[in-house]
Amino acid sequence: MAASSNTVSGWAIRYNEPTMIGGAFIERIAPGAFAKSLNDVVMLWSHDDDRPLARTISGTLSLRDEGGMGLWFSADLDPENPDAAVALSSIGRQDTRGMSFGFRVRKEAWLEPESYDALPERTILEADLFEISAVVHPAYPQSEVSLTRADHNAMAASGRRAEAAMRLRGIN
Repeated sequence: MAASSNTVSGWAIRYNEPTMIGGAFIERIAPGAFAKSLNDVVMLWSHDDDRPLARTISGTLSLRDEGGMGLWFSADLDPENPDAAVALSSIGRQDTRGMSFGFRVRKEAWLEPESYDALPERTILEADLFEISAVVHPAYPQSEVSLTRADHNAMAASGRRAEAAMRLRGIN
């Protein structure tokens, strides 16, 4: 995917990073848990099926399993799509910085707590990934989304050029 001001990327999933799910248990995603299900995945705005932003089968979403680190993504969003325009603005301003994902568990392992005040722990070993979503409050705070670095630098340079042009015209 060519970098443009419409490209967002980041970590949809970070492997082996714990998070608390609903105050009931700790969850982790094992490396490669989604490796068999990366063919048709859609990127949504806040888990809303009516607000698709990109998709693997259309070539607008790329997913890359980065070994033990996590699932990296890059998505080319269409600014003509009103939801994508909102997403680009919100992600560019970093109002939206996290990712979430929709999946069905195929194989999991549970570890029961050793003490009364501890929570059980679940590790997702294998699952079907259906969607990734840019969200404000991710269940996994280690996830991230941003405009790609080149895009951010290009936007900043464009802003600086516009400011310089305004100064030349006497506009502050």
